[in-house]
Amino acid sequence: GSAENSEANQNNGLADYIMLLVFDERNENIRILNLNPDTMVQMPILGVDGRPAGTNYGQLALSHTYGVGLEDSCENTRKTVSDLLYGVNIDYYLSINMDALPILNDSVGGVTVTVTDDFSAIDPEITKGEFTLHGDQAITFVRSRRDVANQMNISRMERQQEYAEGFMNSLRAKLKDGKTFILSAFAQVHRYIVTDFSTSVISSMLDRYRDYDIVEIISPEGEYVLGEQYYEFHLYEEALDALILRLFYVPKN
Repeated sequence: GSAENSEANQNNGLADYIMLLVFDERNENIRILNLNPDTMVQMPILGVDGRPAGTNYGQLALSHTYGVGLEDSCENTRKTVSDLLYGVNIDYYLSINMDALPILNDSVGGVTVTVTDDFSAIDPEITKGEFTLHGDQAITFVRSRRDVANQMNISRMERQQEYAEGFMNSLRAKLKDGKTFILSAFAQVHRYIVTDFSTSVISSMLDRYRDYDIVEIISPEGEYVLGEQYYEFHLYEEALDALILRLFYVPKN
């Protein structure tokens, strides 16, 4: 539904799909860091007054449950991701509730993906091979885990990555008509969105980065372990170190 205040220091919203866009102004391209929501991290806890009240070790997706579900929850997730990446600065955040996905999906004329999993138990219209998603099929494709493939989150993440690539391809075609499209789409889904940037910031970013190509979508390496109740994804620390250096730093001359 719409982004609303939970009136409590915790809410029911999980960060189901988390990606960090890295704009490389030196090489004029974009890389997307796709973060597994099951990644085990140390995250801040917000108390009843919204102030920090310690930390919790758990799945990254839970970082959004602290707070009323609006700006404070987004800030908590941003802080958690920043800490995970050794304090890298994250300029802006954008949280979109799932009900906005069909609207955005159809605003770009549908999103074409390659379907490799069997969706017949959920939506038999979604067939294997190249398929263009419309309406609620977008949510089915990116969210479904039960009765699909091995029912593991890693399979769902692969579909989410496939969808992100397909969506960006459709979006890029729309942007050729000018930035008015993105501003119009933003207005259609504004009640599902929580963000700390304005339409003027979006406009300026479009002017600056419109011609940048997405050259890579990266998922940090790690392994799944069955915890006491749920599966946990543990990152390989050395691989994460190397990835952070590659994404955010340049060698010193």
